[in-house]
Amino acid sequence: MWFYKDVEFTEELIGNSFGFVYCITNLTNNRKYIGKKLFTKAGRKQTKGKIKKIRVTSDWMAYYGSNTELQNDVKTLGAGLFHREILFLCATRSECSYRETNEIFSRGVLLTENYYNSWVSAKIHKAHVLGKI
Repeated sequence: MWFYKDVEFTEELIGNSFGFVYCITNLTNNRKYIGKKLFTKAGRKQTKGKIKKIRVTSDWMAYYGSNTELQNDVKTLGAGLFHREILFLCATRSECSYRETNEIFSRGVLLTENYYNSWVSAKIHKAHVLGKI
């Protein structure tokens, strides 16, 4: 389960949010992972012989990050030994990217072994973050 502001986060609380930035903590060694996840993903639907692009619910409820080392620890130790916390709810994909990258740099994540994160990549335009597009 995910927590947001110390309360269990459910699908009903998504509202207008497009995604979120999160921190997963390994409770056995306090090692963490910072990431982002979208509530929906791209999908396709065929209507009257035409294929339309649609958004469908992602696997966010069962998600434990994209880092292989973290995923292996979750399999080995069990999901119960990991705390999943939503740090920010975001209105756009760009806001998710900006907040994730900012969190990684402000915590110095890449400079310590206390985090699973091993790289960061982001392409963010100022207009997207300010909601002008």
